[in-house]
Amino acid sequence: MDIGVVFQCDPPASTVVDLAVRAEQAGFSHVWTFDSHLLWQEPFVIYSRILASTSRVVVGPMVTNPGTRDWTVTASLFATLNEMYGDRTICGIGRGDSALRTLGLPPTSLKELGECVHVIRELVAGRAVTYRGNEVRLPWVEPGTELPVWVAAYGPKALALTGEVGDGYILQLADPDIAAWMIKTVRAAAEKAGRDPAAIRFCVAAPAYVGDDLAHQREQTRWFGGMVGNHVADIVARYGASGAVPQALTDYIEGRRGYDYSLHGKAGSTHTAFVPDGIVDRFCVLGPVESHLARLRALRDLGVDQFALYLQHDDKERTLAAYGEHVIPALRAESVPA
Repeated sequence: MDIGVVFQCDPPASTVVDLAVRAEQAGFSHVWTFDSHLLWQEPFVIYSRILASTSRVVVGPMVTNPGTRDWTVTASLFATLNEMYGDRTICGIGRGDSALRTLGLPPTSLKELGECVHVIRELVAGRAVTYRGNEVRLPWVEPGTELPVWVAAYGPKALALTGEVGDGYILQLADPDIAAWMIKTVRAAAEKAGRDPAAIRFCVAAPAYVGDDLAHQREQTRWFGGMVGNHVADIVARYGASGAVPQALTDYIEGRRGYDYSLHGKAGSTHTAFVPDGIVDRFCVLGPVESHLARLRALRDLGVDQFALYLQHDDKERTLAAYGEHVIPALRAESVPA
């Protein structure tokens, strides 16, 4: 199992770069960031510094969207980074949440998302596509480059689209029961579309906090239940609470009373009081190292290829170091054939 890390692009950008360098030194495979240009700094500028300061980690957004940049611009950004630093980028993408809603815009349609995945992936590979009625390509791209595009989704139609077009699937919560349900749904959609279900990579992303003060850890990561609930609220509004997604995702949001994007992804968010401790414990990975290993092993056994831990809490460095010293080596040792 790969272990990635997810940062917000808070200023100064140099801190994000420094943390990314530490992550590579600790054995992390991927460095992801939020992509919401009004709330945080521009990630693609920071990616160039990260890639220049490292030699191995793969970088990309968790997640970008089809609405805030022209698709050809997004493709050119990825292709340029790959030309400069080797094929070390990855594209996490979804319909769009904070990046669009803070502009007063709704998320893009699933149709647009599917088309965007195709356009970006083909252009980064140097292949021609039809875009807005015209055939376009990036003529300076060398053949052989491929950009993995992993789709983030919760709802039934988005999960189906992921199975149809995604190289990977990003699930933003670490509950094994829900992960099993989502993985099964994506694989079924892939098979129905005539694709090999085994070829899709699965990433679970969630806050991780290593330590013994569980009550404090819960308060530092309760924001995540609010963020997930904000996504799920759209699904419930569209489909109701009867089976479109697992019941554990719909029951707890009954007490939700709106969402403040100025506190998006931040510890101490005032709009997350409705999130009970049980949901925090299910969605996040908390406690001592042994608890983290137990949860990650359970996810790995379900077919999860990567766990990407969010580090939006007050003890980033210690959790990063604990994963590098204890979690990553233990999982790596278990993957080595006897």
